[in-house]
Amino acid sequence: MILAQLSVYPIGEGTSLSRFVKKGVKVIKASGFNYEIGGMSTAIEVPDLDALFNLVKKVHQAHLEEGGQRIIIDLKVDDRRDKEATIGSKRNAVK
Repeated sequence: MILAQLSVYPIGEGTSLSRFVKKGVKVIKASGFNYEIGGMSTAIEVPDLDALFNLVKKVHQAHLEEGGQRIIIDLKVDDRRDKEATIGSKRNAVK
């Protein structure tokens, strides 16, 4: 299992970007992967890097279709091999 933190947003589109975020979240939800929306990014659990990069490409495409002309993708990947990690297990580890 790979955990990723994803933030995708256009620049030069004004101060409110919620319409772009909604489009991206819709793509993530449709993927069927477990995810959790945060205030500044979305955490996602995916089986491998191919699945993650395909999902990122789809979110990017959704922003283009919404009219984005310049899109920033901020992606952090946690590919932990020594034990299974999930969004919930990481959160519980700091409680």
